Amino acid sequence: MDGSFRIGSIFGIPIYIHYTFILVIPLFAWIIGSQIAMTIEMLQEIYLVTIDPSLITTGYMPYLIGAVASFGLFFGVLVHELAHSVVARRKGIAINSITLMIFGGVASMEEGVPDPKVELPMALVGPVTSFVFGLVCGGLVYVVASSVADPGRAGVLMFLFGYLGVLNIILCFFNLIPAFPMDGGRVLRAWLATRMPLHQATRIAADIGKGFAIIFGIVGLFAFSPFLILIALFIYIGANMESTAVKYTHLLQDVTVGQMMSSPVTAVAPSMPVPQMIDLMYTSKHLGFPVVERDRLVGMITLIDVNRTSPIDRDAMQVRDIMTRDPIVLPPTAPVIEALKIMSAHDIERIPIVQDDRIVGIVTRMDILKVTELRQI
Repeated sequence: MDGSFRIGSIFGIPIYIHYTFILVIPLFAWIIGSQIAMTIEMLQEIYLVTIDPSLITTGYMPYLIGAVASFGLFFGVLVHELAHSVVARRKGIAINSITLMIFGGVASMEEGVPDPKVELPMALVGPVTSFVFGLVCGGLVYVVASSVADPGRAGVLMFLFGYLGVLNIILCFFNLIPAFPMDGGRVLRAWLATRMPLHQATRIAADIGKGFAIIFGIVGLFAFSPFLILIALFIYIGANMESTAVKYTHLLQDVTVGQMMSSPVTAVAPSMPVPQMIDLMYTSKHLGFPVVERDRLVGMITLIDVNRTSPIDRDAMQVRDIMTRDPIVLPPTAPVIEALKIMSAHDIERIPIVQDDRIVGIVTRMDILKVTELRQI
């Protein structure tokens, strides 16, 4: 994910931190620290214990404790995502990475058409893990109360464990809200998919998720809560993207790139001057061409490649000077869904179709969109 850097790996899964994570830690530390007295009272009522505030409320300790609690919260989120990932791996789904960010954690998985039998346990295990983690933290409150003699130190530890226990229990139940694409929404889709086609189940779950997003947004506006508004946007956009992806998968599941590619292909030679190639773009209304030499594909030239060069230098350049070498190619038998995934992952608009080392066609993102619209008729 852009804006992320790797901090290590667990179970062979790369762990990344997004820059928003770094921004949100000081904010959470300030929020927790500024409300520390009220939080102590709340925790005493929940756990029915006495928490000594002498060390907790001294100097900058409230904000230091707030920072530690913030890191503890994101550790709980990491455990939550690891639970999803471990179950996914056991079900044969590859896990690319886990990224911690402002909204929590995101596990990047390589999955095709969602299988309800796989999605149900995978979605449930996250909230269950958060619940268990919360119970463990809550239990440590009583362990500290009975084993740490110093009241000030005991108070700090009881506050931290108690706070994390409450937050992880809240995280569990919040994730079980049937607001797709949250865990509860995925559980809802898995249940619906046992009674109807997957794309219909996804549409219903996504519509319910959008409804919850609108409610969260309205509450966030009236409560002056920017964070709740951001969560609403996250849910709404995520539900819409997931619904669209599943719709495309359903409509294009039996289509190969060979069935929809454009052929024959207008190709250019590596020796073609760049100004002549730009003129060809104007006349053909195409923004990219395969570069062919001796009947073999040697590269791709697109408007993006042209824009990377200075207008002053283009007159003296040939296509070979600015083309993208070793382009991604597919055989005619490749599924269109695979082409769409490659385009999204590499941010490209077209893929050459090659058979027996010769280019036989080209498929573009616009071709896929057109076929999708036709198959909805």
